Amino acid sequence: MTAPRLEIDLTRIAHNARSLTSRLAHRGIEVTGATKAALGSPELGLALVGAGVLTLGDSRIENLERLRRADVPATLALLRSPMLSQLDRVVRHADLSFNTEPEVVAGLSAAARDQATTHGVVLMVELGDLREGILPADLADAVREILRQPNLTLEGLGTNLACRSGIVPDAAKMADLSALVTAIEATFGIQLPIVTGGNSANLGWALGDEPVGRINDLRLGESLLLGLDPLDRRPIDGLHADAISLVAEVIESKIKPSLPWGRTAQTAFGATGAPTDRGLVAQTLLALGEQDVDPLGLTAPEGTGIAATSSDHLVLISAERFDIGTQLRFVPNYSALLRAMTSPFVTKQFVTSNHAAQQVLDPLTVLASDHHGHRECIIVSGHRGPRP
Repeated sequence: MTAPRLEIDLTRIAHNARSLTSRLAHRGIEVTGATKAALGSPELGLALVGAGVLTLGDSRIENLERLRRADVPATLALLRSPMLSQLDRVVRHADLSFNTEPEVVAGLSAAARDQATTHGVVLMVELGDLREGILPADLADAVREILRQPNLTLEGLGTNLACRSGIVPDAAKMADLSALVTAIEATFGIQLPIVTGGNSANLGWALGDEPVGRINDLRLGESLLLGLDPLDRRPIDGLHADAISLVAEVIESKIKPSLPWGRTAQTAFGATGAPTDRGLVAQTLLALGEQDVDPLGLTAPEGTGIAATSSDHLVLISAERFDIGTQLRFVPNYSALLRAMTSPFVTKQFVTSNHAAQQVLDPLTVLASDHHGHRECIIVSGHRGPRP
């Protein structure tokens, strides 16, 4: 089997989705399954829908278009504010989009009018993480603007935390969002069906004992794919943390000194400094590099450590040499998964838990059809239903 490749176990991901949708349902919260880490893969989308996820969200309209073309039976939501240059595509392929700018909202209204359709809008509110969002003091004006625009429906309010600044989505933040929803409904005499409180980082709060207030939706990605809580990257009880692995192939393995020799300057990625002297070591090169993955986001196989990377090589240190052609398996974190998924040189293989291959996607074909240097870091080892 070709390498490097991501092996994506849909059975284990479906288990994660089924577990979280069930547990959150008891709290009155639905799941929007975020597909961006898998490039809007229809295989992933179908697995999530089969596990009870009714809405799929993505930050890229290109990924939602893949899901729409594949007839994945789900509501599709654009999670990043639409670009003015893509409004026609957004209205055509997304049932709703998350917004913060009046100019974009007006453009969505015009595009929906031209297409003789209606587009749903969720307004994002800034609650301290300082990524996207309307300041609470400006929220009423933003709602008023949407309500006067034809061909748009105000579907709800949302917020995002724990991404840019690591602000924890705790009970106080969720109470703030709930209070804003109640105030807006009272001011305008409307009902907001969607109150989306955040992402996988909200699970500690959502699965706890605090009242959920008006929150009825979470946008889950990392927890479904990797089984981890983004606040501390610890495994979530009852979920698979091994649903995705990255396989790379050995192209050189030799006994070498652990220290380089000669005058030193910056590495290819600007790093400086020398590694620790460990004497002679078994050094193994794999055909995987910075162009393909975030190497700091990889957990290496037991008994090996990642010593360095370059554009096209991953350098492992181990006790023994490996045979040329050996394929080694790494566990990626979210950062490593994102970069590997978008690399045209990493094959994506969807498997079931019995490891029978379902489909292998050539990433170069997918892209065509869908319109640090040395690091001294030895590591031993988500209501609404489909569009009618």
